[in-house]
Amino acid sequence: MAAVEGTINGFHFQAALEPDGKGSHWFRINDKMRKGAGADVGDTVGLAIKPTKEWPEPEVPTDLKKALKASKVHDIWMDITPIARWDWIRWIGSTKRPETRKRRIENTCSMLKDGKRRPCCFNRSQCTEPSVSSNGVLLEPTQMNEKKRA
Repeated sequence: MAAVEGTINGFHFQAALEPDGKGSHWFRINDKMRKGAGADVGDTVGLAIKPTKEWPEPEVPTDLKKALKASKVHDIWMDITPIARWDWIRWIGSTKRPETRKRRIENTCSMLKDGKRRPCCFNRSQCTEPSVSSNGVLLEPTQMNEKKRA
């Protein structure tokens, strides 16, 4: 992963470039970025990015937020680096099965309590977004469109 900052149609943003499983990277354009850029899906935009050492805060999923508070490890969570938080979230989100996700959230809280600052059992060079990857490799746009139609 790499942190970048840049502009889309002049709208400033920070993002994490995530591995695509093919030796390159990708990033998600969220609604705030899309609206700030005045763009819609399928539009052509002006994009400028550059590497930055400052990592943006990841969006913490609701189920993980609740578990961090319930397990009383939220302070530990906030003490680790933003890139470590990205790693935990990517590891938790890299599963398709709800039972596995729940178990990973529980394991995250337990490992944080035990002093572990990063997950240790996933390949950071692979795409970890099940909705946009196939076996850890980013789906081509035509494959994604076909998957959505199915």
